Amino acid sequence: MTDDYEHYEAVVVGAGPGGAAAAATLARNGIETLVLERGVDAGSKNVSGGLLYAEESSPYTIDELFPGFRDEASDREVTEHYIHNVAGRDVKTFDLGDLHHHDTEWADSVLRRKMDSWLAREVHEMTRETGGGLLTEVRVNGLLREGAEIVGVTCDELDPIRADVIIAADGVNSELARDAGLMDWEEPEEWFQGVKAVVDMPEGAIEDRFNVDEDEGVAHLFSGDLFRNVRGGGFLYTNDQSLSIGTVFHLDSIADERAEPQQLLDNLLTHPLLADWLGDEYDELEYSAKLVPDSKKVAHPSPYRDRLLLVGDAAGQMQAQGPIIKGMNHAVTAGALAAEAFVDARSRGDTSAAGERYVAKLENEGVMDKLRPTRYKTLGKLGEVGPVASAMNAVTDSALGRAAISALGDRAESLFNSPFLMGMLPDTRMGYVTVPTVIAEELGAPVEGVNTIEPPELDDRIGDLTYDIDEGNPHIELRDNSFAASGTAVTACPVSAKDFGGGCYRDEYVGTNGSEEHVVSLDTQPCVECGTCAVVADTDWTHPRGGKGVEYEQG
Repeated sequence: MTDDYEHYEAVVVGAGPGGAAAAATLARNGIETLVLERGVDAGSKNVSGGLLYAEESSPYTIDELFPGFRDEASDREVTEHYIHNVAGRDVKTFDLGDLHHHDTEWADSVLRRKMDSWLAREVHEMTRETGGGLLTEVRVNGLLREGAEIVGVTCDELDPIRADVIIAADGVNSELARDAGLMDWEEPEEWFQGVKAVVDMPEGAIEDRFNVDEDEGVAHLFSGDLFRNVRGGGFLYTNDQSLSIGTVFHLDSIADERAEPQQLLDNLLTHPLLADWLGDEYDELEYSAKLVPDSKKVAHPSPYRDRLLLVGDAAGQMQAQGPIIKGMNHAVTAGALAAEAFVDARSRGDTSAAGERYVAKLENEGVMDKLRPTRYKTLGKLGEVGPVASAMNAVTDSALGRAAISALGDRAESLFNSPFLMGMLPDTRMGYVTVPTVIAEELGAPVEGVNTIEPPELDDRIGDLTYDIDEGNPHIELRDNSFAASGTAVTACPVSAKDFGGGCYRDEYVGTNGSEEHVVSLDTQPCVECGTCAVVADTDWTHPRGGKGVEYEQG
């Protein structure tokens, strides 16, 4: 009987920035709020590229919700922003200051373990005063229903819990969104995959090597031919005493090109352009990976069902439009708006209206137009139509296209600084590979540095991670182990590789009744829980039980 279960006015699932913003807003309005976090500590399951923005046009920012945030939980304010167009050793750099400062009050580099654990402590104190609190190592595995209506959540570690509202901030692999029928796994072109290394820096090295003061930081982006034909690019952000260096690519492109994520990252780490920044001693603190949704295609226009409201990655609210990469700030805004919608509905005596109010707030505050720009829907998608995309790419790489780029010269920098143009950029090879490569070849100059670093091998990267293995309870099962159905996981998984036998996935030939079958095998022990295989392979995928699996120290 569901009436026998424990009841809270609000249950928030996930203690990242979206969940924390929702919980803080609920608590400030006196709502009895319980927060459930899967990791041993908030942030131990989370990875981000690393920049958190405070937008001038946003109704909520993280430092407004949590005074003291920037002093206690973020790393370094990023004051300079560049993009490097690369063709071999030739590089042409553009200053992205105008794009970076557009609608930006501030932007800080962050590491998720440090940030999320600080937010969780703040949230626990705030929600305890409402009669709730924050519990870690609890995996919410589904929705509690009464008839067809969603009335609560079910957990691995606790009895089911009833709630008047459930705010799901459980990330890109949201089991609640899937349970409610609000998310599917089927389309690789709707996702990006990010892989990141956090690199230790000696004291004072960031200031010396990047020519910044202690309270300043730099963001560098990279595109062109150093990632072969894979659509996407790289990034480098300065933290307090480390660098976040990573790559973000369209998952369908990684799958189509049979690219290996860790190799793409190494292509960036070993490029001569990074030699002076990395120095001669390379100390990689952590290797990590995650999927992010492409909000242009999947930001849910109606992210609710019954009492369930989705925020952040669970609702597809990750904005990646060329060099515009913003996710955590949208999660914060959405979390606070979802809570505000419930407070409004409750004050009017009709909590069932919270979902509709949340959708209206996302629209009225302009959040949805940032995530799914109208100009992309009307013009940008046209550039992704096969013949159009091929023609645009061919013209760019032709003598005519090269002459046009040469004639533009440094004036091309202004095009990269246009939020309007970046918001309608088609997701094709032209924007990520061809244009940057041609710019570098026509306008760039060779880099003189010599990069001598040797990134760790994949087995060392896996071996340096912390795991709490859930023996006997694998969270992934292959439904079809044929190479045709699941072989892409062998190369697309960030902790597997074609010629590496110690990762999650490997392929092998098995003799059966006189014939030989090409199959895929799985070992979940080194899994980093990104969910890539759930999209590109035929698997049954869930999160590990609370606290189990990988535990990130940096994030």
